[in-house]
Amino acid sequence: MNSSEEIAVAGMSAGRSALRMGPAELVQAAAMARRFYLEGKSKIQIAEEFGVSRFKVARVLETALERDLVRIEIRVPAELDAERSDALRARYGLRHAVVVESPAEDDESPDPENLGEVAADLLGELVTEGDVLGLAWGRSTIHMAAALDRLPPCTVVQLTGVYDAGTAERGSVEAVRRAAQVSGGEAHPIYAPMLLPDPATAAALRNQTGIARAFEYFDKVTVACVSIGSWEPGISTVHDMLTEEERAHYATLGVAAEMSAHLFDAEGRRVGRDLGERCITVEADRLRRIPEVVAIAGGQRKAAAIGAVLRSGLVTSLVTDRSAADYLLTESSPGPRPALERKDPDTGTDGR
Repeated sequence: MNSSEEIAVAGMSAGRSALRMGPAELVQAAAMARRFYLEGKSKIQIAEEFGVSRFKVARVLETALERDLVRIEIRVPAELDAERSDALRARYGLRHAVVVESPAEDDESPDPENLGEVAADLLGELVTEGDVLGLAWGRSTIHMAAALDRLPPCTVVQLTGVYDAGTAERGSVEAVRRAAQVSGGEAHPIYAPMLLPDPATAAALRNQTGIARAFEYFDKVTVACVSIGSWEPGISTVHDMLTEEERAHYATLGVAAEMSAHLFDAEGRRVGRDLGERCITVEADRLRRIPEVVAIAGGQRKAAAIGAVLRSGLVTSLVTDRSAADYLLTESSPGPRPALERKDPDTGTDGR
């Protein structure tokens, strides 16, 4: 996520237009530009050093840019697409959007592992000491947790049950433990399946001591990481957990995407709310109150589903890849602008 600026300060060979400046002007402009761009000195400091007004310093720096005496090059790591990232952020009113290169070997693969690595770096930027970090189940969040190498001290809570309780140690429970280990904070995992046979069983599990303790932290979560699934085999864990009859039922409701066991149609409206009664998961209304909700999802097969979830207004930031971003940037209906409607976790104000 690091970006750098490379500033080349030219001298007498700065270009034909710069030669119209006299040698004294060229030398002074080059010196001022070096102080400002490379040494980080303020215009006031430069004015004091050269015995001129700060307004003259500003004019000299502006002239240096206009006459090609200074060349500024913005560079980001090759795997990041800064132009698409900014376009996606602006189009959907997101607080952060990070677009990475799609894997060359398979453009259609969902959630390439490099998304998790980039999301781990982003999380290192977003989380501050004392935050409560929530992690929902998903392959991308598991990859993200495995790639974490820095987090300030924070509490980490699991936001959903697991896809298969028998694999909890290799899934979201381990992701929560890993994040807590990196941060040095408390971990609150949930040892329960995400989907239960009926609402009564789910309600009974929610009242169990360990699970109830994790649920108590849901209203305190300040940063959450979630995954997105499209409604098809192998791309949605909820889809894979249901019976054929249940899948057919929800398909008639127009389900196009799922996130944390919540279902959405193509316009971002929640459908099949009865499913939530059978699930161990953070409620959608609670997700909407979390200041920063980062979705990690990519690939052509998930592109439409990502668009649907973005239109729900539940997500404030997105880490995705180029193939999904290209689809999202051509969609006709971006939908709500969630980052503009919620409190900024850093300033306590809305994003406007």
